[in-house]
Amino acid sequence: MPEGLLASLNWTRIVLVAVGICLALGALRRSLRTFWWLPVVVLLVAVAELLAFVGASSSVWQQFLAGVFHGILNFSWQNAAMLVIGAFLIYLGVARDVEPLLLVPIGFGAILVNLPLTGLMGEEGLLRQFYEAGIATEIFPCLIFIGVGAMTDFAPLLQNPRVLLLGGAGQFGIFLTLILALALGFEQLEAVCVGIIGACDGPTAIYVTSQYAPHLLGPVAVAAYSYMSLVPIIQPPLMRALTTQAERRRVMPAAIYARPVSRTVKVIFPLVVLVITVLIAPMGAPLMGMLMLGNFLKECGVVERLSRAAQNEIANIVTLLLGITVGATMNGEVFLQVQTLAIFGLGFLAIVGDTVAGVLLAKLMNLFSREKINPLIGAAGISAFPMAARVAHRVAAQANPQTYLLMHAMGANTGGQVGSVLAASIMLALLHAMGLA
Repeated sequence: MPEGLLASLNWTRIVLVAVGICLALGALRRSLRTFWWLPVVVLLVAVAELLAFVGASSSVWQQFLAGVFHGILNFSWQNAAMLVIGAFLIYLGVARDVEPLLLVPIGFGAILVNLPLTGLMGEEGLLRQFYEAGIATEIFPCLIFIGVGAMTDFAPLLQNPRVLLLGGAGQFGIFLTLILALALGFEQLEAVCVGIIGACDGPTAIYVTSQYAPHLLGPVAVAAYSYMSLVPIIQPPLMRALTTQAERRRVMPAAIYARPVSRTVKVIFPLVVLVITVLIAPMGAPLMGMLMLGNFLKECGVVERLSRAAQNEIANIVTLLLGITVGATMNGEVFLQVQTLAIFGLGFLAIVGDTVAGVLLAKLMNLFSREKINPLIGAAGISAFPMAARVAHRVAAQANPQTYLLMHAMGANTGGQVGSVLAASIMLALLHAMGLA
């Protein structure tokens, strides 16, 4: 058979005719077993046609293969490692209920951005648009603070104002971590951003880091939210080590919280705090302003729809966008560095420093006070609300079931929320005064 004739045959039509004939014969004999060889013939013909096509248009075939497998060819070990880390964050949120509202979208964002050639964080990429609109402009953290303020009840703090001191002590970890970060060789602005992890406040950490060290946003945000969720694991051993059995069993009087706080005081409080704190540290006006705005919406009683929206729809939507955008900053080449491990280590020391300082200050206050307090509430002076208050109450209840510390610890915990924003504001003011920002 001439070579040109073989190439010119319409093999597709031949195969279809052969299949039709075989099926017709099989129907007559009511069995297709005799035609077991038919798939083999079809496969051989298909391979022959494929080889002929490759030989006739090798350049087109090579371009096709390059296009199909381009993502795989650009898949690095950093991408693979970040996919594992993203999946682990999702696992923590879904299976372990560890800050699921943040860790699930952060993990998903990390997976998306580490799939090669997606362009999601490119100049026109979808996640880049989210980043530029919400993180670079600091809008997302500020909107989160409106929701936090609307969900916070400052009544326990107003009923026992002295626990505000414990909220201040709960920020000790910020300055401890700042000093340690500088000692480890972090640049000054980077050290400030790492130190903010000690506020135990995710939105505050994101707000500061997005301004002064955006390349550290992923590690700092993940560390901040991870350690917030690990408060029930980190704090109890420290609390037991720093207090005696008698101190943990101490019962605080409930009469303090029997006194009602008037509606007028609740309405005026956010305005007074806003004015005083912004006069002290004007750089914190965006964060403190949004926090107190949310609380004012809750307490004024005439904008219930806005208060509910701040607590639910706005907070939920912004949390989703914030999480997935933070995850999108976790590019493998940037995230997988020794510096990241150092940030996580310093974050752990920050939470330890916050807890130790709070408990020790509570013990110091007892030396000068007629009404003794249970020093465990000092550990609640961080911004992890209301988790830290529940941890303090649980540790006290294990020592003495008659002890009810929840409301006392809530006062210190809300003080920690105000203290974390004020501490961050003071640090930003110092940066500007030193000409670093």
